[in-house]
Amino acid sequence: MLRPLPLLTALVLAGPVLLGLAGTLLPAFGLGLPGPGASLAPWRDVLDWPGLPRALAVSVLSGVLSTLGALGVAALIFAGWHGTRTFGWLERLLSPLLAVPHAAAALGLAFLIAPSGWLMRLPALALGWDVPPDLLILQDRWGLSLTAGLIAKELPFLVLMMLAAQAQIPPGRLRVARSLGAGRVAGWLKAVFPGVYAQVRLPVLVVLVYGMTNVDVAVILGPNTPPTLSVQVTRWMLDPDLGLRATAAAGALVQLVATLSVLAAWRAGERLVARVGRRWVWSGRGLPEAPARAAGFGLGLLSALAVLLGMAALAVWSVAARWRFPALAPEGLTARSWARFGPEMLATAGDTMVIALTATGVSLLLVIGCLEAEHRFGLTVGQRALWLLYLPLLVPQVAFLPGLQLIPALAGTGWEWAMVLTGHVVFVLPYVFLSLSGPFRAWDGRLARVAAGLGAGPDRVLWRLRLPMLAAPLLVAAAVGIAVSVGQYLPTLLLGGGRIDTLATEAVALAAGGDRRAIGVWGLGQGAAALLPFAFALALPAIWFRDRRGMRHG
Repeated sequence: MLRPLPLLTALVLAGPVLLGLAGTLLPAFGLGLPGPGASLAPWRDVLDWPGLPRALAVSVLSGVLSTLGALGVAALIFAGWHGTRTFGWLERLLSPLLAVPHAAAALGLAFLIAPSGWLMRLPALALGWDVPPDLLILQDRWGLSLTAGLIAKELPFLVLMMLAAQAQIPPGRLRVARSLGAGRVAGWLKAVFPGVYAQVRLPVLVVLVYGMTNVDVAVILGPNTPPTLSVQVTRWMLDPDLGLRATAAAGALVQLVATLSVLAAWRAGERLVARVGRRWVWSGRGLPEAPARAAGFGLGLLSALAVLLGMAALAVWSVAARWRFPALAPEGLTARSWARFGPEMLATAGDTMVIALTATGVSLLLVIGCLEAEHRFGLTVGQRALWLLYLPLLVPQVAFLPGLQLIPALAGTGWEWAMVLTGHVVFVLPYVFLSLSGPFRAWDGRLARVAAGLGAGPDRVLWRLRLPMLAAPLLVAAAVGIAVSVGQYLPTLLLGGGRIDTLATEAVALAAGGDRRAIGVWGLGQGAAALLPFAFALALPAIWFRDRRGMRHG
């Protein structure tokens, strides 16, 4: 029964992506939709769109700059502070931010950096401004605020990925480099970073693809005229004019080609940096240590504060009464916004959690089945399997979700929930696998042999011994899956056909309006829906295993 599960999991990961790409490819050439038949008209429509050059440029710039920024800051934090008490403090500060959904983080950041936001109120008070300055900070033409938001949100992800990779690097490398006269930062970059980067390459590419093709963050922080290409493709997809579906499909393929081109350029850049890095290693030249360490600490702290203060801004606006510019705080607090928007938000939160719990439950079953099959039958996970695991994260969502959207359109109504659940499983499963695979494989196999010696079969060992002992990692993996599902915007929007509302779709939809109190309520609700499962994942093992200290962390 376990043996087919790895194949089934591979089909769950790759099937929707391949099917969706086929469903996008055909309409791009005028096939599969009502119309005159095969045609290149959709491509002409996309290429004639006046905003295409800037949309592509902003997509590429925001993706590349945000990836370089997040990777650079993460590397400086490790190079300057790994193994110190400060690093532990930064790690504890950044780790919870991983659970904050992208849309909630972007809404909070918008409240901070807008001309009437918290940051601009400080100089306004000092300089005596009565009205916000006429500056285009938010949704700027070149997507700089979008890039900053992506760096702040992706930094915790890369720090945690590098933390796991760092543990697999022989500890003597940095010591040898330092004994040869290299400083702490230069020694880590020369001796440790190449090994760490080789292990986090796929997560880095995931960050790059997301930075280029995200829709939720780009709608909130990115430019509007023109928007990024992925946002424009989504607009074409949702347009009541069905003729624009073919244009959207062609635009999605343009986005796919641009993404693949940037990925190829990134790989070429890796080889170039490796060649330059080898020369730097043999040159013996170092780096300005103190400024590099200060930059790593300062930028890491700034990123964490940007997200935390943004969430605080959402909380304050959700209970703010009258709040005029440039006051730093509202004139009073009121629960009026929660009374007005709270019931609807809680109802939507219920639907969101049903989807998240179902998708996470399915993902956990598949992942546990795969890992147990790997253990029982001696299967090994090679590089191809790893690429397959990352496939839904490396192919732009906007490239294959429009193709999947055709399925409910052809099958009729009533399939929206099934499609949305399938879409969420595709994106939740990789993160659940990455969270659980390490603890599952590291479990002491001698316990299974002892249990087998006492007459327990493999199934009993799994259900009565292994899984209970891995309760803490299982809960963390479930919390990660729920957080990923709560943050899914585009799969819910496209596969649900606009008939299924979740906290993510509502929060992003409200971003276009100007009601900050409503945005505060919905943004805070989405953040809480993602963060509370982590609180349960930490609290429950401590309660269950309060008399068994060794069981609390799996």
